[in-house]
Amino acid sequence: MPWKGTVVSQHTQSNNLPAVSTSLSALALCHPAQGLNGAFHHECKETEELTNGHSNHKPVMNGLMPGHSVKEHANSSSVLKSLPISALKQNGLLQSLAAGGKQPKTERESADVEQAREEWEALESIQPVVSEESSPTPLISFNEALQHFQTTDLGELLKKIQPTIRRTGLATFTHFLFGPPRLHRELLEERDLVFAIAQSSLDNSQAVHLRVLQTIYKRLTGSKLDCPRFGTHWENVGFQGTDPATDLRGTGFLGLMHALYLVMDPETLPLARDIFKLSQHPTQNFPFCVMSINMTCIALHALREEALSKECNRRQQVVGVLNEFYVATFLHLYQLWKSQQKTVSDSGFVLKEVELFAKKNPKQMLRRLDVFLRERRYPDPTAQRPSPCLGGRGARSEGTRGKEMHFTGVCELPLNMEGEARLI
Repeated sequence: MPWKGTVVSQHTQSNNLPAVSTSLSALALCHPAQGLNGAFHHECKETEELTNGHSNHKPVMNGLMPGHSVKEHANSSSVLKSLPISALKQNGLLQSLAAGGKQPKTERESADVEQAREEWEALESIQPVVSEESSPTPLISFNEALQHFQTTDLGELLKKIQPTIRRTGLATFTHFLFGPPRLHRELLEERDLVFAIAQSSLDNSQAVHLRVLQTIYKRLTGSKLDCPRFGTHWENVGFQGTDPATDLRGTGFLGLMHALYLVMDPETLPLARDIFKLSQHPTQNFPFCVMSINMTCIALHALREEALSKECNRRQQVVGVLNEFYVATFLHLYQLWKSQQKTVSDSGFVLKEVELFAKKNPKQMLRRLDVFLRERRYPDPTAQRPSPCLGGRGARSEGTRGKEMHFTGVCELPLNMEGEARLI
């Protein structure tokens, strides 16, 4: 008589074995030609014989029972392979095993578990949405950012600028006789644009502004991915807080424009990375971007005091001369800071010294920058001379290394000199 599962219960009672494991053994060693759930008519032979409540198990080797021939096994395998999956699903024993794995809910199941299950099931219905902004923001060049301001209405900002120093009395007469030449009339509009950009604040609604920020961060860190607008990661590139906009006082967006020029120009990028590396030094560290903003502040002072007018008139441009003067000033500070082992505690004195030297010798500053970049472009392997340090004096950093000091920027120093430019 075909096996209908009654042996399972007897087996369980006599052997005190789990019904599921005995059933699986009987099913696995059933002739494949045996109908699943009665679908076929071959008998299924038991693998165990019960004697006085004890089991005499017949060994199975390599899936074959003793007495089974290889030919029979091969024929049986072919029949099994030909069975449709639907027939397997209808097998009564498999259905009972599957149902046995699903235990009914008990009262002990907590409400938290039930709630978690409902929330998980709800997640399955949520369709992922691919954001259009998931791709990294493309880098922006200095010229593209400048064109944005050239095509933007800056009328309100132009009303607030102070492009020159207001002198009265004897100072006006002295400046007229012995001061630098006035800027050519055709360059006044470009000069005013520079000061208008310096009045502009960082605007989160302007895509160009955010691209400038992302470009500076990526070029300094080597990251390929965008970073959040706010966060402590900005401190890694030398801002003093989680929002770079708070450090732009005194220079406005021009501070970011100059940093953009430094990292996007192929000739100045190696210098930018050298300065950035020094800013990460264990004892000579300083906030890179804040220091860069101070270089912009010095450049603005020089332009307002007309110290750059002669060079601007010669080249017939303002933006280009201002950019190079900014880089030259940063180079001057870098060489002085590195060679004299300066630290953050010296920042106020160093910045003031750099500003005075730069405004007094703009032509010399630009020439030394040109020589420095030329040597970088065409290095001479036989030359082993140290980099020139401009206007250096003895180091002041003894006894102050390793201490946490407050960074004093040139924009925060008191203006004691007559004719000193007022901050924007």
